[in-house]
Amino acid sequence: MFKNVIVRVPSRSISEGITSVDYGTPVYEKAIVQHENYVSALTKCGVNVTVLGPQEEFPDSCFVEDVALCTSKCAIITRPGAESRRKEAILPDMLEALEGFYENIERIEAPGTVEAGDIMMVGDHFYIGESARTNREGANQMIAILEKYGLTGSIVEMKEMLHLKTGLAYLENNNLLVAGEFKTAPEFEKFNRIEIEMNEAYGANCIWVNDTVIVPEGYPIVQKKIEDLGYKVLVVDTSEYRKIDGGLSCLSLRF
Repeated sequence: MFKNVIVRVPSRSISEGITSVDYGTPVYEKAIVQHENYVSALTKCGVNVTVLGPQEEFPDSCFVEDVALCTSKCAIITRPGAESRRKEAILPDMLEALEGFYENIERIEAPGTVEAGDIMMVGDHFYIGESARTNREGANQMIAILEKYGLTGSIVEMKEMLHLKTGLAYLENNNLLVAGEFKTAPEFEKFNRIEIEMNEAYGANCIWVNDTVIVPEGYPIVQKKIEDLGYKVLVVDTSEYRKIDGGLSCLSLRF
């Protein structure tokens, strides 16, 4: 169960965020409303939400998931693969927030790169995607740190998705949403895999928070498949964040 969540309010510079898609430019006013609704949904799941202020210098800084991995034993400050995001991982307010919750804080060091959007937690095991943003050195450092605290990790090779969790969402109880290249990945054969077609692949980026699953708006097939598993579902519009490669999981640290 999660007790705490950290989020960051998007900045006006969000329109300059990194993107690999052509869905238009994020509208700041809409992004703010969507973020407020996101925080509201999290609150309904019974967690305490820490809201950090916007950082105009960093257009992607609302995607706090990438800059730290929060485990049951420690927090690990990452070293983002996107160079423009490196300093996000050492912003004083984020470090202060993490220090308020964790005695043990570790760091990924150069030449390793890790973005925690590439890391999926299943119990005490962490699947780490080797992607354009997370390299083998960073993944190995992450596994070594996890093992120091009695946790485990393994590397998943990727070829297509931006981040591991772009096409995966673990919903607890062995249920795993899978899209794209992960449908046939041998690492996930033991799970009850709920396959999501590419036309709804963005909808696969859901988050489980204390037996409720928050689902992006506009993906009715994904929503129905999750409801059919017996979960309570909350729907949140993240369309402005999709324009800069962001989804539901990217917008928060959950622990």
